[in-house]
Amino acid sequence: MIRYFIVGFALILSGFVYGQNGNINIQDGYAAEGYDVVAYFGGHISKGLKEYRFMHDGVSYLFSKPSNLAKFRNNPEQYLPQYGGYCAYAMGKNGKKVSIDPETYEIRDGKLYLFYNSFFNNTLDDWLEEGPEKLRIQADKNWEKIIKKANN
Repeated sequence: MIRYFIVGFALILSGFVYGQNGNINIQDGYAAEGYDVVAYFGGHISKGLKEYRFMHDGVSYLFSKPSNLAKFRNNPEQYLPQYGGYCAYAMGKNGKKVSIDPETYEIRDGKLYLFYNSFFNNTLDDWLEEGPEKLRIQADKNWEKIIKKANN
């Protein structure tokens, strides 16, 4: 009987956690595939370390050094990747949640945009070629629809 209770509780809890972060691109348990989202703003990228882990809205973020963790803790909204950390180009082009290559990114107007990049398909190049402002406007609209649908 107790085992069924534990399993049931775990399923309820997992549903709650998914509901809280279901629109965040989480790989191996971490947002931004474990990369330090604050480091991007310093003009470089680095993998975060488990000893500098921080939970924000039910999502785990890793940081490469304590000062980056402190910056994020003080103002997480400044550092969060746009569109839940999914590919900005795909969000703008067709409103799809597409995985990213965490080493392919752009900081534009103080915001972090991540992109898919594999083999001969670097969507950052497409983003820049097709017009980031036009795609960003459409991506914002598409993301808003996804969030509204998730909240219904």
